Amino acid sequence: MKILLTGATGYIGKRLLPVLLNKGNYVICCVRDKKRFKIPESFKNQIEIIETDFFDLSSLQKIPKDIDAAYYLMHSMSTSTNYETIEIIVAQNFRHALGRTKVKHIIYLSGIVNEENLSKHLNSRKAVENELSKGKYNFTTLRAGIIIGSGSASFEIIRDLVEKLPIMVAPKWLNTKCQPIGVSDVIALLNKSLLNADTYNKSFDIGGPDILSYKEMLLGFAQVRKLRRWIYIIPVMTPKLSSYWLYFIASTSYKLASALVSSMKVEVICRNTNINNVLDIHPVGYKMAIEKTLSAIENNQIISSWKDSLISGRLNSKFSEFINVPTNGCYLDKRSKTLIDRKFTIQKIWEIGGEHGWYYATFLWKIRGFIDNLFGGVGLRRGRTHPNNISPGDVIDFWRVLYAEKDEGRLLLFAEMKLPGEAWLEFRIKDKQLYQTATFRPKGLWGRLYWFSVYPFHGIVFRGLLNSLAKE
Repeated sequence: MKILLTGATGYIGKRLLPVLLNKGNYVICCVRDKKRFKIPESFKNQIEIIETDFFDLSSLQKIPKDIDAAYYLMHSMSTSTNYETIEIIVAQNFRHALGRTKVKHIIYLSGIVNEENLSKHLNSRKAVENELSKGKYNFTTLRAGIIIGSGSASFEIIRDLVEKLPIMVAPKWLNTKCQPIGVSDVIALLNKSLLNADTYNKSFDIGGPDILSYKEMLLGFAQVRKLRRWIYIIPVMTPKLSSYWLYFIASTSYKLASALVSSMKVEVICRNTNINNVLDIHPVGYKMAIEKTLSAIENNQIISSWKDSLISGRLNSKFSEFINVPTNGCYLDKRSKTLIDRKFTIQKIWEIGGEHGWYYATFLWKIRGFIDNLFGGVGLRRGRTHPNNISPGDVIDFWRVLYAEKDEGRLLLFAEMKLPGEAWLEFRIKDKQLYQTATFRPKGLWGRLYWFSVYPFHGIVFRGLLNSLAKE
């Protein structure tokens, strides 16, 4: 079968793709930037990549006419404050584009929308569902609540809260009920629903067997991790305070925290779980999903992470616009050092950030991350998706990976911290020399003042970093 996969570089898309390929399907991956997508060598004959922007109708002409089915996995929750309008336009353009093809079945992964008073986020999901259902094709909606899996936003927030806070003074929305589901079960349901006539033109709620409050979920995670935790609910915390509470403690952006807090006041409990019988899939319970997730993390089997989404930082354009580092009007901190062991140095570069830290004066990096948090930036909390693998599009603390070629010995990072300008950090190995270049393109007078105010620290941080990378 020929399948169109939107959101191919997203959290769910990255996990669904290998499942579709292993079944022998031919998959057309819709991406905004090809440089973010690396085709697995073993599947190169089964994948076609097309650059599409669902705001740009002309780019949608690239979608093949002979596709059999499609997945709609695009969401814009934390892109901007007007994401409701954005999502409707994208859904309309998608519907019109697919109307010109031979597609038989479209599957949309949405959110559970069973309450009368929905959050802005869930209202948007429901509006998209209504828009997509107008097409002349068979349409299926799978509605999920909290998804538990390595790298999922929900799991990472739960883990951050439980592992960082022995005692929590939390907002009252922690009493809201929900029905979590493991990510592996979500993928199985998406896969087995494809071109299944029993799912045509229907919507299904998908969830695990446990109905829990967010407080019970936090305490359940603590039990699995064998941690003692105490949670006290206070009714006076406003939505804005709740958003800041979540933002400063968990590895999330403020926009995403605000959207999540709004949704967490609404119960997301399944009303129609018939699909479990239709597809003969029986999702595991919450604690089992947590155990499977922790096992995947311990074995470095994190396939995708919400942190790698471009909406989690400030780089919302194509990589090609940033991969050629500018020189005009820029300030440079360029250093080089002779290598002792090329292989050792490359491995250290590929493990930089996250739990490994920045090898020298890490406390200064942490201070810079804390300052970034205070100004609403991403800080250092995102860490890394994988401890020693890097691909374009990945995050490394407050950097975004633009280019990564291990054999070539080149890594290029773009800063996603709050800055009065734009910044790049590049490591390049040529012959027996390691070249390390920090580039800053200031924006106005404040940008120039910023560079000179931090320049003395660069002498400490970047010199120490270079020496640590180059030594044996």
